Amino acid sequence: MAIVNVTDANFSNETSEGVVLVDFWAPWCGPCKMIAPVLEELDGDMGDKVKIVKLDVDENQETASKFGVMSIPTLLVFKDGEVVDQVVGFQPKEALADTLNKHL
Repeated sequence: MAIVNVTDANFSNETSEGVVLVDFWAPWCGPCKMIAPVLEELDGDMGDKVKIVKLDVDENQETASKFGVMSIPTLLVFKDGEVVDQVVGFQPKEALADTLNKHL
């Protein structure tokens, strides 16, 4: 499954079912650029079990504020619409996979 860009308008719909990893990011953020290829790899490995979505915090401040995102990248793991885990900052692929596997 390809990584999807979400907005304030479709966020709750996109995160309501199954395990979803949300990347809160911005185009100017260096660590966000570093984690993007890691998320692509993760999507290739786990895309059948986990949905990965990205939310640009500059364009979608309402959702970022709702979840208290203060620094980026912040990765929230949702399971059936509820936040079950959070990771802040760059993480290697193995660490993210371990975090996601706990919720599958």
